[in-house]
Amino acid sequence: MDFGKFQYEQTKKEREARKHQKQIEIKTIKLSPKTADFHRDINVRRARGWLEEGKKVKVVVKFKGREIHYPEIGREIMDGIAEELRDVSTVEQQPNLEGWTMVMMLVPENA
Repeated sequence: MDFGKFQYEQTKKEREARKHQKQIEIKTIKLSPKTADFHRDINVRRARGWLEEGKKVKVVVKFKGREIHYPEIGREIMDGIAEELRDVSTVEQQPNLEGWTMVMMLVPENA
């Protein structure tokens, strides 16, 4: 067999395989420890919609200045969000502090 023909068939198979892949989109919610409850509720409603569509949601709490000395506030926020979205999601990545940000990943319940 001709090597050029072989390469052509391989790239064709790879392209076809890429068409059938399911791509999961990750949406992000950014909060701070001082975010008002009203704004947090808006973000939770938005996250609920994304999770129902089958998208992953990354919740980020960004600390500024001396707020970094109270990571338990960020953990409380994350736990509250996870509790509110428990019926449509599961926690893929527990809240953990990475530098000045605390990150948690939520995935849809059926995924």
